[in-house]
Amino acid sequence: MRVLILNDVAAPVGGAEILTLGIRDELRARGHDARCFTSTAYLDGAATPADYACFGTTSRLRTVNRTLNPDAYRRLRSVLAEFRPDVVHVRMFMTQLSPLILPLLRAVPSIYHAAWYELICPTGHKLLREGTVCRQPAGRACLRCLSPQAWGVLMLQRRLSAHWRDAFDLYVANSDTMRRRLDEHGIGPAVRVYNGVPTREPRPPLRNPPMVAYAGRLNREKGVDVLVRAFATVVRTHPRAQLLLLGDGPDRAMLEQLVASVGLAGHVTMTGLLSRERTEDELDRAWAQVAPSVLEEPFGNAVAEAIMRGTAVIATGHGGPAEIVDDGETGLLVPPGDAGALAGALRSLLGDRERAERMGAAGRQRRRETLSLEACVDRLVGTYRDVTGRIAS
Repeated sequence: MRVLILNDVAAPVGGAEILTLGIRDELRARGHDARCFTSTAYLDGAATPADYACFGTTSRLRTVNRTLNPDAYRRLRSVLAEFRPDVVHVRMFMTQLSPLILPLLRAVPSIYHAAWYELICPTGHKLLREGTVCRQPAGRACLRCLSPQAWGVLMLQRRLSAHWRDAFDLYVANSDTMRRRLDEHGIGPAVRVYNGVPTREPRPPLRNPPMVAYAGRLNREKGVDVLVRAFATVVRTHPRAQLLLLGDGPDRAMLEQLVASVGLAGHVTMTGLLSRERTEDELDRAWAQVAPSVLEEPFGNAVAEAIMRGTAVIATGHGGPAEIVDDGETGLLVPPGDAGALAGALRSLLGDRERAERMGAAGRQRRRETLSLEACVDRLVGTYRDVTGRIAS
């Protein structure tokens, strides 16, 4: 089968980008001719890992480019004529590729695989500035989060995407949470396919000092500031405890200042971006991995990776992570934005290594097959066959 996968970005800046390339490579390993079409955004002059690329930008032009990207239209038209895919698998397209690509997909079986809330929210997060989940439909309510200039352009983007949405023959959601949100906004029905992560051996046995870790972008919606504030109370009763923050993002400087202001300089290590191998080595030492997002995570790749590693998870109890963490058995769920509840969960695992080991092992045993990249691609291949067979008949 010839499969063309579209995603805004190929640079490994997040879980969606890593998974996109992982899906392509797993399809190739199975004998399919799978190729990726993305933009050049975030590559900073480096060679793209994708097979085809169009113009992308992170400059001030981005708002206009994500609404109307003529280069994406021209190049995709050429790729479709040359490659002639059996199916087009669209991941993210509204931060770089733009809705201009959609009319081109009407001539080929196409699925939309929702990785985040881009179809129902111009920021993609469904999160208000004050840190609460937005329940309003996109429109005038978005002026709470956007400047008037950006709002006007992005409302045009939304009208175009809605007008050309008939380009998609099937919708796929990466969690039940995402499926419900799409349905609430009249998009779907969608089938659920959980994201997949590479299968690996379990981490080594835990050793002192007790450590918790966060891995991901350092921005407000991820709730890392809540984690730092919670940890500041934990070290009063667990003075040897360490917090490892892996990743980078716009809030890094703010978080560095927060760490200093709450007296955690000797307890927190911020690594910045590391290679995949270094990241896994660092996370192997964690007694628990924390996903403190205040937004409703569509899935939570970092949580799935922790489960595959055999690490106990502490996550906020909404969104995708709440679907794959069994509270009290494979991890602990806490209310979003609640530093006190998060501190209690941290204490319960940092003070009981056997419990942390037990939870991590249980999560890996229960979810290893469900959350593997192989299982994800199995389901996706089924959707490809479904949509191509439906159109052929």
